[in-house]
Amino acid sequence: MDKPLIKVSIRAENERAIVDAAEAIFAEAGFKGATTAAIAAKAGVPKANLHYYFSTKEELYRAVIERVLTAWLAAASSFDESDNPAEALARYIGAKMDLARSMPLSSRIWATEIMRGAPVIQDFLDTTLAQWVEQRSRIVKRWIAEGKLRAVEPKYLFYMIWATTQQYANAAHEMNSLEGGRPLTDRQFEAAKRQVIDTIIGGLVLR
Repeated sequence: MDKPLIKVSIRAENERAIVDAAEAIFAEAGFKGATTAAIAAKAGVPKANLHYYFSTKEELYRAVIERVLTAWLAAASSFDESDNPAEALARYIGAKMDLARSMPLSSRIWATEIMRGAPVIQDFLDTTLAQWVEQRSRIVKRWIAEGKLRAVEPKYLFYMIWATTQQYANAAHEMNSLEGGRPLTDRQFEAAKRQVIDTIIGGLVLR
């Protein structure tokens, strides 16, 4: 009974190691500059083993993109769990900022892909992301109709939240430079997160 579980665990661990290595290589070299040979070397596995799990570079690239997109979309579970917009938005913004800090390379890969016109992940934008925005926009519109939020265009609200929170990943070097060459401490990051949350919610929520 235990052997299949062990096999699944080993497979999942191997895939995770390869995706982690791919994330680092894609962030450094971009999609065109990255090679499966470099990714295999980074992961410490033979190239043949990499292709056992991921048949092409594009498939591996999409796995990296899908991992961060899944994490971002899951961060908005607060919209389903709370009907209090201040609480739901605060939890979402806080989660997005935490992800910017814990998954900075993925965020930068995403940003580069978008700036290139999304040649590899356009289908994600047209389906998964578009559906997510539509679903969450309906919740925001309901809060507005109930007099809980100021009248705003939900999509513009999400664009603002994404731009603000992902700045902490995409422009980390710029921030470090302005902090004397050091990254934000945990205390500074929590203060920044609180300020972002308070600023956005303070301009939206009707008391």
